[in-house]
Amino acid sequence: MTVTLKDFYADWCGPCKTQDPILEELETEWESVEFEKVNVDEEQDVANEYQVRSLPTLIVENDDGIVDRFVGVTQADDIEDALEKAGA
Repeated sequence: MTVTLKDFYADWCGPCKTQDPILEELETEWESVEFEKVNVDEEQDVANEYQVRSLPTLIVENDDGIVDRFVGVTQADDIEDALEKAGA
């Protein structure tokens, strides 16, 4: 099963910069997860598809669809729980 974490961000977003180091650390620990950064200014169609209204927004999904969604800076423990729930 493929597990993906989509990170919706913008270069001008302060909280997104706070989220980055947390995601970078998780990316080294969770090699089975695909980490995908989506710049909402450049990929507005993708942001609209996922109904992203606030930044940062993190979406954890697997082959069955969206498993979890986080809005705002999210701590590593909460993200890891969602990754496990998704089957990573």
